[in-house]
Amino acid sequence: MATEFEQAQQDVNTLSKKPGNDTLLKLYALYKQATEGDVTGERPGGFDFKGGAKYDAWQAQQGKTAEQAQQDYIQLVRELISQDQG
Repeated sequence: MATEFEQAQQDVNTLSKKPGNDTLLKLYALYKQATEGDVTGERPGGFDFKGGAKYDAWQAQQGKTAEQAQQDYIQLVRELISQDQG
């Protein structure tokens, strides 16, 4: 599955149009969960809205195994490619 996960990381960069912010956050969160595990550290505060959104998205994946996060990432990329090819 690691090879599929690596391929999905490359494939997402070939999309003709950039996914929306919610999708980008989900891709980010699944990638982080797959490569680093559960979120750690403090949630960024103040005016770091982007950092807070990333933290929240990653935290939403908490408890998911690396393998499941990889599989979810691969599936999401496949859906995006399918939509992109329309």
